[in-house]
Amino acid sequence: MSLYEGVDLLKQGLVTGIAGLMAGGEEDTETTQATFITFNQDTTCVAVGTTSGYSLFTINSTDALELVYKSDEPDVYIAERLFSSSLVAVVSNSDPRTLRVCHFKKGTEICRYSYGDRVRAVRMNRSRLVVCLEESLYIHNIRDMKVIHTIRDTPPNPSGLISLSCDNTHCYLAYPGHSHTGELQIFDTINLASRVIIPAHEGQLAALQFSPSGTRIATASEKGTVIRVFSTHDGSKLYELRRGLKRTASIYSLSFSPCGSFLACSSNTETIHVFKLDEKLKETAVLAGSPPSDDGWFGYINTMVSASAGYLPSQVTDTLLQGRAFASVHHNQTGTKTLCALAMIRKSLRLLICNEEGFLLMYSLDTEEGGDCSLIKQFKLVESPSVLDQNDVVETSDVSSKQDVVVSYSDKLKNRTANEMTESEKFHEMALASETPPKTCFLLDDDGDFPPVGYVAS
Repeated sequence: MSLYEGVDLLKQGLVTGIAGLMAGGEEDTETTQATFITFNQDTTCVAVGTTSGYSLFTINSTDALELVYKSDEPDVYIAERLFSSSLVAVVSNSDPRTLRVCHFKKGTEICRYSYGDRVRAVRMNRSRLVVCLEESLYIHNIRDMKVIHTIRDTPPNPSGLISLSCDNTHCYLAYPGHSHTGELQIFDTINLASRVIIPAHEGQLAALQFSPSGTRIATASEKGTVIRVFSTHDGSKLYELRRGLKRTASIYSLSFSPCGSFLACSSNTETIHVFKLDEKLKETAVLAGSPPSDDGWFGYINTMVSASAGYLPSQVTDTLLQGRAFASVHHNQTGTKTLCALAMIRKSLRLLICNEEGFLLMYSLDTEEGGDCSLIKQFKLVESPSVLDQNDVVETSDVSSKQDVVVSYSDKLKNRTANEMTESEKFHEMALASETPPKTCFLLDDDGDFPPVGYVAS
């Protein structure tokens, strides 16, 4: 080997070594990404998944999030918790056609169901559990998990876009009714009949969300400039809200407040919008020709536009009369998928924003004045190998996910482990989880805790 050849080999070795060190440094600083983030039905819990497992956090404080359960099962892409109970519906990539309903506090699988295609989404309330496949929907009675109805040959729905009302009185299911237009189907899951068909948008639907009472539903199309709110009773349009005038956007989530008076929207832009669903927006047509209210110039302009609606082009009047954002949050994560929710925490309405990096940001919301929302805390939901600035990030409360399993005296007599359950016990747990908590008595934070606390007269 000549001297020049030796120098070339040495150069190649140095380049390879430096490249390896750089790659290793990049791996060390890479943060763990969240594979999914979902809120439960009443926004009291958030589920976050990674490639190595998923976690459930309770949201009941602005100071810390309580880790109530952590699973090491890999490749889970759906984990839906039923309100504050111990039941969670799980689907993993290792078996994407199988749904498992588990009792995470007892470490027991209640039941499992297999379907003919990949499970795209799962939604549940205290009466029904709905499984969405790409071209069909399965409706289960949640007390015994029997399939009580199947909706077949639905338009292709690869993203699993559905919404299930969490109210037992108006227990409705919403799903896209057409593959090319924004037709919306509302299905009554109690009477098992179609409720109403709504021509919501010209383009395909991108987001759906029922109000807590189930009497309204908010929709957005793939264009993402206009959000509409419809009545589930007759399909009439109640509100038309404008997210933006020029920019189209991909709407990622819609969320009503617990009182139903506010609606939040997240998209691929740098702004989270919060709309106030005022009665004034619905009464605009009635106000035509009347003197302006105390809304100042904006009210005067609305009145004048309403009065001249018969003379101006419909597109002009529609645009001018659409509701604008009441409050907003501006962040620097343009293009990142974000999920928003409105939650009542310690009697105050808060705006929650989650992103793909596994952060949950909690903002205050002035329900009287609106405007820019102020950041209260930022929580890290997923573990990260990188070193984070502890002044900027508030970690979640350190609650052990490995709960000690206590074997009861009854289990010892029957010679079984603590996480074994009979069929009658499984049925009992499902029935308890589906019971609506009473509204007239004192309630604990976990209204569906198992087993329930019984009060006996002394």
